[in-house]
Amino acid sequence: MNATDLLAARALQISASGHFDAENTEAVPSPCISVCRMSADRSHCEGCFRTLDEIRIWSRADAHLRRGIWLQLLDRAGIVLPADTAERAGP
Repeated sequence: MNATDLLAARALQISASGHFDAENTEAVPSPCISVCRMSADRSHCEGCFRTLDEIRIWSRADAHLRRGIWLQLLDRAGIVLPADTAERAGP
């Protein structure tokens, strides 16, 4: 299983737990899959697909911002979640 597959599986697990639901008040889990290596152009982590700025702000981010980061990194990774998941997460 490659990093993208691991990240997709993590996203589906988090989605199934309701963490992408905008009404959920629990902390949104990190997308980190313990493959912490920057891409050659240093644009993002090759494991979680977050940018350095997204990694830096994660610990201080509220649930809304974390869901937004998740949507951006999934897009970066080319991972498409079921439509109802993206709708629940919001913009």
